[in-house]
Amino acid sequence: MNDVAEQHFREAEALAPGHAAVLIGLYRFYFYKGRLAEALEIARVCLEKGTRENNLPQNWRDVRASDGLFGRYDEMALRFFLFSLKGYAYLNLRLGNLQEGAEAVHKLLELDPSDKIGARVLLDVIGRIGKDDDG
Repeated sequence: MNDVAEQHFREAEALAPGHAAVLIGLYRFYFYKGRLAEALEIARVCLEKGTRENNLPQNWRDVRASDGLFGRYDEMALRFFLFSLKGYAYLNLRLGNLQEGAEAVHKLLELDPSDKIGARVLLDVIGRIGKDDDG
């Protein structure tokens, strides 16, 4: 662990294990360093935190729109869950786990049909996979 920033994140994690700000920082650090597999692992931790703190089913696939007020922007804990699921979906797509990523995107749109979280963009990405850019 020769990266000073990563060392600081790990120290923060030891001081405040499971704190959303630390997890978000770690996620972004790994994401912007191109360490997508590690970012995906943090996204999984965030999903677990989001399901636990919102009293949602442990498996995100089992979460239903009736389980929370997902469309309300002021529901911070639910937004954390949705953004975690979006990051999880995106990273799976980037890492070639297309089915897993697509399932997560469809779950996002089921929970947030007005798309306040911006998942439709990922659906568009899925639709373009494998298509030739030359038309």
